[in-house]
Amino acid sequence: MPAGALTSQRWRENSAVTFSPSNRPAVGYDGVVGSTHALGSAAGAEILTAGGNSIDAAVATLFALSVVEPMKMGIYGAGFMNIRLANGERFVIDNYSQAPMAATMDMFTPLSDEWPNYMRARGDLNQTGVLASGVPGALKAWCEVQAEYGGLSLAEVMQPAIRYAEHGFRATAHHCKFVTDTQDLLQRFSATSSIFMPGGRVPNAGDLVVQRDLASTLKRIAIEGSDYLYDGELGQEIVRYLQSQGGILTMGDLRNYQLRRSDPVTGVYRGFTITGPPPASAGGLHLMEFLNVLALRDVRGMGFGRSATIHLMAEAMQLVFADRNRYLSDPVFYEIPFDRLMSEFHARELLSQILPNTVLPELATPALAESDSTSHMTTADREGNIVSATQTVNHIFGSKVVVPGTGVLLDNTMANFDPHPNLANSVEPMKRVASSMAPVIAYRGDRPAFALGLPGGLRIWPSVAQAIVNIADHGMTPQEAIEAPRMFTQGQAVELEKELGTTVEDSLRSMGHEVEMVSNVAGGMNIIEFGDDGSLAASSCWRSDGGAVAVSRGMAREGVGLTVVEPVTD
Repeated sequence: MPAGALTSQRWRENSAVTFSPSNRPAVGYDGVVGSTHALGSAAGAEILTAGGNSIDAAVATLFALSVVEPMKMGIYGAGFMNIRLANGERFVIDNYSQAPMAATMDMFTPLSDEWPNYMRARGDLNQTGVLASGVPGALKAWCEVQAEYGGLSLAEVMQPAIRYAEHGFRATAHHCKFVTDTQDLLQRFSATSSIFMPGGRVPNAGDLVVQRDLASTLKRIAIEGSDYLYDGELGQEIVRYLQSQGGILTMGDLRNYQLRRSDPVTGVYRGFTITGPPPASAGGLHLMEFLNVLALRDVRGMGFGRSATIHLMAEAMQLVFADRNRYLSDPVFYEIPFDRLMSEFHARELLSQILPNTVLPELATPALAESDSTSHMTTADREGNIVSATQTVNHIFGSKVVVPGTGVLLDNTMANFDPHPNLANSVEPMKRVASSMAPVIAYRGDRPAFALGLPGGLRIWPSVAQAIVNIADHGMTPQEAIEAPRMFTQGQAVELEKELGTTVEDSLRSMGHEVEMVSNVAGGMNIIEFGDDGSLAASSCWRSDGGAVAVSRGMAREGVGLTVVEPVTD
């Protein structure tokens, strides 16, 4: 059947909640792009219409997002890319951040051993300033993936991003709120505030955001590639600045950074083969661990949005987070009991602890924290190339540090290390940061079924899991699945989006759950659905400035041209 249906009736028959999607799918046959900002999607679609494949479009989108969502991601950032090529090959690129070689377990002093300040360090040195930045992987990944699998040149796919930086883009209310929320920290760094608070004020929606220094940097990258950062003038300038401010990054850190390419973590849920990133991301291992528990129950029969369903998910989520917080780490540094956590036996162990109408005691594992300021994009083309990529600078505006003269905003991924020593996720030299990113591609047999992802820190993989359940169990359309109200917990209060309603809230409280009603859980998800007729439908949800663009190119038939009519003569 064609992709792109807006609504389904099946899930409504056994649901405690009704809602209608705010957005609409974009359906095409040559290619589609969905991302957390409409201008990012437009950049990818521009490249598709220029003859690029979805790899080209993905890289164009990522560079564009680094300009129009600078508070969320950038070239000095990190992430994971889940890729499926037209020939059927599947792999994941881990371009996540790692600690500099001079980093130590005791470089940060923990502020507390208790939630909610467990992950904070004294002086917030792991969150703000030059010590908060890890060694980035974003630019290296984008350039190398495009060079190996794209069809156009790096300079071609970077043109939309360069244009947005040089000539500006219009700030949205969403953008302005991020600046408002962080203005005190941004003003500590003059190079940063001069860009994002010109004239010393928060921009208004509709104001032009211009980043000319970044445009100049992007133009050099278009010529020199990622070497400009990892073994060139840009890297040298960043290192000089950081070290002058007390930072520890060296050119050796940049030169020695390596992407990690691996097979995706693969599991099966209700006939769908789910593929996601490996550790140090939770988005494959712990996503599947959670789904394996739900697979043992009749979730469809339990119904969408009902208190019993949410209770099951909340209890399973807490148990899986206990495993995640106990074991998830860089697998190069720490052995993870991967096979056991992925096993059906372990899923049954966890399910045996979940009782109807009874709340588990809060488990004695660290309650970790990650920023929800991240970007996600998904692309596909008619040949079967697919990219699902989540990228970040971690907290809003990362470390808040822009290196003067470069326009480059630095990440603060060091904040994702546990500041307490001698734990799985403690700081160690050249260690990858643990993440919850979940760029996912799902298949029926060998055929792609859907690809999705979103921003949201710790809430990413639980939100992806709920979207998968919405499709596989409740029969929602992809547009409904990503816009449906969500829940989240890692053992503290159960967060419920307000659309789930007071009846569900009261029922969960009566079971013993602490409940917090929130406006949104995690950020804007985007998804691509693959139709049986070759159609591609991209959807985005209301939780970000996201957008979806579809391309159906029509080429003139051979021989078509102007018809010359000879004048009639007597």
